Amino acid sequence: MNGTVFLVGAGPGAPDLLTLRAARLLAQADIVFHDALVHPETLALAAPAIKIAVGKRSGKFSTAQRFINKQLIDAAGKYQTVVRLKGGDPMLFGRAQEEIDALINAGVPVEIVPGISAAFAASADLQCSLTRRALARSVVFATPREAAGSKHNDWAKAAAAADTAVLYMAAGEAQRVSDALIVSGVPPARPAVIVENASGTQRKIVPTTVGDLPAAAQHVGAGPALVMVGDVYADVDALNLNTDDLAALARISLR
Repeated sequence: MNGTVFLVGAGPGAPDLLTLRAARLLAQADIVFHDALVHPETLALAAPAIKIAVGKRSGKFSTAQRFINKQLIDAAGKYQTVVRLKGGDPMLFGRAQEEIDALINAGVPVEIVPGISAAFAASADLQCSLTRRALARSVVFATPREAAGSKHNDWAKAAAAADTAVLYMAAGEAQRVSDALIVSGVPPARPAVIVENASGTQRKIVPTTVGDLPAAAQHVGAGPALVMVGDVYADVDALNLNTDDLAALARISLR
């Protein structure tokens, strides 16, 4: 092996939220294995590199993880700089550990480059802190999605115990999420918000409550969406925050 594999966070979508280190590595990359939702302008930073899509989308054809692992190992034997470009941050619901373990076991050097996770981009879009003095001092990141063969995880209990909960890959299972949270003790009237396409010009913000999550989920499309729950979202103003116009988005962020 003569190459290094870099697991690089592409951030939530907006190309200008990429870190300087990530941009430098993309410019130097010989080959890039990228997720499905990476912005074209981000991929354009790796113009000379070979680009291979290995993304996973719910309900769509996906590349098997073991095949991705093998591709990374094989590429490290041929190329000096191999970039595995992952949406958000590689270390949060990105299956990074499986790739890290496979590379280490194969004797391939691996480095991690953090990225901005969707939870932080959505919080910026909402102009609403995940934590707030006297209101929210604990945050949980969780997902209701369970891999085949995995042991049961009581994500709803953890989410119910936190002041603020951010649920990844949850909008498509809104009824089950709502039911599980209520059974775990979350009041149906607790504020919640769904944020689709965080940081993007096509973002959508749908304020709701835990009990009304299933109805609210009908108003989002096929883009990646977060379900965010907590009293910090009681005053989210979707009318002022929703926009598909980049100039309006800039004005909102600067006011």
